[in-house]
This record gives sequence, structure tokens and C-alpha cells, in this order.
Amino acid sequence: MVDPTHALSFGTAAADYDRFRPGYPEAALRWALDGLVPSARIVDLGAGTGILTRGLLALGHPVTAVEPDPGMRARFADATAGVAALAGTAESVPLPDGYADAVLAGQAYHWFDRERAHPEIARVLRPGGVLAPVWNLRDDRTPWVTELNRIAEIGDTVDHLLASVTDFGPGFSAPEWAEFPHTTVLTPDELLGMVRTRSHYLTAEPEHRRRVDRELRELLRSHPDLSGRETLALPYRTLVLRARRP
Repeated sequence: MVDPTHALSFGTAAADYDRFRPGYPEAALRWALDGLVPSARIVDLGAGTGILTRGLLALGHPVTAVEPDPGMRARFADATAGVAALAGTAESVPLPDGYADAVLAGQAYHWFDRERAHPEIARVLRPGGVLAPVWNLRDDRTPWVTELNRIAEIGDTVDHLLASVTDFGPGFSAPEWAEFPHTTVLTPDELLGMVRTRSHYLTAEPEHRRRVDRELRELLRSHPDLSGRETLALPYRTLVLRARRP
């Protein structure tokens, strides 16, 4: 069951979310859209502050963004020139039948009510259209990232997603998946800022937040791969699932 308190927690930290969260590898977006025309009409569902939208615009696609959180939409407007984010959800998309060639969701699909969202997304897609959720997941095969995930209570892993997202309902073909390596470079303070944009952190009690901050600073101070470094290379595994509407 999706917790609306967590799902709509990001607006209070929208500027930091946009600043510290990573973009998506171009190769991952191209794979998601493989087989579509270069000017395919795309819906970015759960668009947040526009990180995915801007990646799709850079590939030359027209994008319509849909986002439920007013704070995120406000940041989207400031950060994403030429595109407005519509108020809406995956369960109630404010677009006509057959509008889109593709619906993508960056870091958002796990917030959807799947039983309601799948038929609604199928309605918005034309026949042959693509649904492709995309996730940037910290690569916990790196020992210090494993510790980061433990401290920040980050449990979304590639294995978990592949086990929990196995189909998109009867309106779609069986999903294919692909994985792409991705790395971002952050200062220690930026790493702390990224963790502070997590829903579990944003909705936690002040004492819990202080504990997370304290343990992260200790990790940065004491871990041999992190201690004394001015910048850190944070590895990601970018996962894309892709299915088509028949």
C-alpha cells in the first residue's frame, strides 16, 4: 500500500531534490524509447522537478509532464524551460485517450497504485506505445554504499525491484529490462544533501534525522574510501523496465 505521507513528502525539499538527485544515462533513455520515431510524444509521469523531462528534451522529444505535488511542480517550472507540469497522478492522468507514444516514470513507479495506474496508463498510450519506469539505484556492491544504504534505510535495490515488478497488467506485453552503469560526483556535503531528500528522512522525527546525519558524518570521516576526500564518486545501477501496449 502506497503511503501518501511519503509519496507527497518531496515538495518541502524540491530545490534540494533537483540539485542533488542524479540525472539518467542517455543510453538508458534511448533503450527505453527504442523503436519509436525521433519526435515521439512522451509523458513523464510523476515528473517531480523535471530531471527526467530534461533528459528526454535533450534527445529531441516533445514531453508532457504530470506531477501531483505542488511544491515539485513549482520547482519544475523554475528549472525546466518551455514545459509546464500538469497537476495529475498515475491513477488519473489529465490527458486524452491515445495521447502518448511513451509513458516514462523516473523514480516514481513504486508510488503508483498499480491496479488503478496500469489501465489508466494504457488508456493514455496509443497502440504500440511504451511504458518504461526508470530507477537510479545506488550500487550496493560497493562496500561504502552498502553502509550508506543501511544508515539511510534505503532498501530499493535492483534485486528487489526485479522481484516486485514482474508485469504491468493485461494491457501490456511482458516487460523487458536493462541495466546501465552510472556515476555521479558529489562533495561530502552534497552526499548528505542527497540523503536528506529521501522520503524516509523527510518524514522522520527530528531525533531520527539527527541520528542519520551523525552516522553519515562518521562514515565519511572513518571509511578508508571516503576519509579526507573532497569529492566522492557515487556509483549507480540505472534500471529500465519496458513494455508495450498491444
